[in-house]
Amino acid sequence: MSDADKHRAGIFLHRGDLARARASYERAVEQDRAGSDHAALAATLGNLGNVCAMMGDHDAALRCYREVLGLQRETDDRRGAGQTLVNLGNLQADAGHPEEARAHYLEALDLLEPLGDRQALAVLHANLALQQSAAGWFDDAIARFRLALDLHRAVGNEEGLAVTYGQLGKTFLLAGRAIEAERCLNNASEHFIKLGDEPGEAGALRLLADLYEQRGDLGSAARCIEHVVQIARRYTLPQRPTDEARLLRLQTAASHDAARKEPA
Repeated sequence: MSDADKHRAGIFLHRGDLARARASYERAVEQDRAGSDHAALAATLGNLGNVCAMMGDHDAALRCYREVLGLQRETDDRRGAGQTLVNLGNLQADAGHPEEARAHYLEALDLLEPLGDRQALAVLHANLALQQSAAGWFDDAIARFRLALDLHRAVGNEEGLAVTYGQLGKTFLLAGRAIEAERCLNNASEHFIKLGDEPGEAGALRLLADLYEQRGDLGSAARCIEHVVQIARRYTLPQRPTDEARLLRLQTAASHDAARKEPA
């Protein structure tokens, strides 16, 4: 029965065993194909596509999502099709195809906006803003990030607020608007603290350290990275070696800077 394979896939996925989760979903897909429930097949294929995407198998994920989209269009499942288009956009963005990603996101927006799903729209606007920011369209990206924040705030999505404030802060930083960047990154850090998401907080603090370094405030940058290193050690984050090397460099530079400023 496909339900048993789906259940096993969920367990493997929770354990981080992507290879066995994929194999279970593949068996479930074959069993769902033998039936007549297109919605069930679309859901299983979507889950298989998600696992393939997490494994970095772009082509397999693309095939799954495209088949899912075809099934959802046959049944006029606009909400489902909108989410699948977002998944396709994310896949193309990760593969370095921004124009294809943007096209999928805009098509998703056409489907999801009339449905009034504010949480889905918040994520979609943030994804579009990321593409605009990467292209250097900072004003458009900032406006869209702010719209995403309004939508996250309306549904009380604390995680969405934390992530989007961080993304907006990075965009302000890239645009050379340091004061607004600092305000957003501090907001992001506060939301991550409220969520108890220390790795997320570390990401915001790394960007704050970038800002302080650009400003020449090496002491503040070092204090940010000192806290980041504590988090990186606690969670064994992959960025730990880079964070530790950066902390040593900043502490040395801050010490030399303070020594130069001391009166003779």
